[in-house]
Amino acid sequence: MKKIIALSAAAFLSTALYADANADLQSQIDKLNKKLTKLQKKVGRVNAQAANDNVKFDVDFRTAYDNLEYKTAGGTTYKNDGLYSNRLWLNMGYAPTDELVFKGQLAYHKAFGNASMQTSGAMTNYPQRGTGFDTFDWVSSETLNDDKLRVREAYWLWMPKVGDLSFTASIGRRPSTNGYLANLRDDDPKAKSPLGHVINMEFDGASAGINLDTYVPGMMFKICLGRGLTNAKAWSNEADYTLFNGMGGTSPNYVEADGGMDTVDMYGFIFVPYDNGQYAVKTTWYRGLNVPGMILTNYQTQNTPSMADDVQTWAMENTGDMDGMAVSFKVDGIGDGISDFLDETTFFASYAMSKSHPTDSAIRTAAVDTDNVGGAAALQMMGVASGNMLGSDKSETGSSYWLGVNMPNMTGGRFGLEYNHGDEYWRPFTYGEDTMAGSKLATRGDAIELYWTQPLIEKAFSMQVRYTQMTYDYTGSNGFFGDGGTPISMADAKASPYMDPVEEAQDIRVYFRYRY
Repeated sequence: MKKIIALSAAAFLSTALYADANADLQSQIDKLNKKLTKLQKKVGRVNAQAANDNVKFDVDFRTAYDNLEYKTAGGTTYKNDGLYSNRLWLNMGYAPTDELVFKGQLAYHKAFGNASMQTSGAMTNYPQRGTGFDTFDWVSSETLNDDKLRVREAYWLWMPKVGDLSFTASIGRRPSTNGYLANLRDDDPKAKSPLGHVINMEFDGASAGINLDTYVPGMMFKICLGRGLTNAKAWSNEADYTLFNGMGGTSPNYVEADGGMDTVDMYGFIFVPYDNGQYAVKTTWYRGLNVPGMILTNYQTQNTPSMADDVQTWAMENTGDMDGMAVSFKVDGIGDGISDFLDETTFFASYAMSKSHPTDSAIRTAAVDTDNVGGAAALQMMGVASGNMLGSDKSETGSSYWLGVNMPNMTGGRFGLEYNHGDEYWRPFTYGEDTMAGSKLATRGDAIELYWTQPLIEKAFSMQVRYTQMTYDYTGSNGFFGDGGTPISMADAKASPYMDPVEEAQDIRVYFRYRY
């Protein structure tokens, strides 16, 4: 009995001691967990602060080879079978809160071994054309320039929420190239703001929108404002010595320039009535105010058979207003589970219209000497006899349709086929489209494009082979809104001894692209 009592006492004491040890150990564990939780919170705050206090960068670098060929209505061929270029995009972003973000993009686009692109030279009869439009603000990051970094995008985006509704507001150099549908062939997973069928160029502006997907999947409405040209004198623009009062003087800085071009503005909206991730419909309408173009202000014939001997004076002027609209439909995944191939295939169709509104000032008032029959015929063929907005003093309507399919291929990449057609007076704002041979979507005629995009190193390195063919029914596809946009049929151009416009253009491109 004594042994049993002793053993029982020993067991009780050991159990008590073990329980006390366990309780003490658990207490220590609880304290450590509390310390760890506090430490994690501190680290989280430090990481968040560090992230918010630094602009995040990523790199998009592309090396491309282009083989260009143009054929004129008269049978002349122009070629460049070895155009190499580098394009660098430095993307940056900063988000101090969940509702506010800054985004920007620095860009340079340069041909190999070329610090300044050659131009067509100083031409006596129309010197303004000698310098080209490579540095025009709408296309400064898309055309081949020097090795300087340019600001392609820089804007803030505010995304507040009120109840179930979310809003957006943004001001700056907005993302207005590589827009909806155009991003597919450019291998950009996310489309920028505009519909690529009608707008693809750089400009400064603002937007404000509301998301209504609480009521209808993907529904959204956004108002857009833009400015493409400012009528303002430069700083200290007339710092000269005035003889009349004996004092140095200067006109005020940055005031409106009398006799200069008016400010070029744009306003419009984007409305998405439905987008459930597989089926999407997007629409847009805009008006461009005081749009510019090259205008023939004076023409004097020299009574010789050659139009080249005639004296021509050109100037960049405002021509009127231009409306544009588009409705685009896209299907991401054809059917539902029919096959893996169809599930990963994208199809789209888009229809667009443009409408010109010449102003009274757009009617040509300069003296035009047409005494020479040949010179008069030349002017008639150039479409500059009466008006200067797309060669007409009347409101003209143009239209375009665009079809495309983007599908997986056997190599794990993507294959695409696109076709678009534009009629006589079709005029979009697509001057910044990513091509070397001119905007295919501005084609007054037919354009076909095939491309194959292949990832080489997942998410970091890829290549693309692209073929673009454009056949023009009318001239002026890549002109601005003045005489350069005059539509003259290829049949009439071929019948004229004064004209030899490009009738066909093609670009074969191969590129390698690094993104990280």
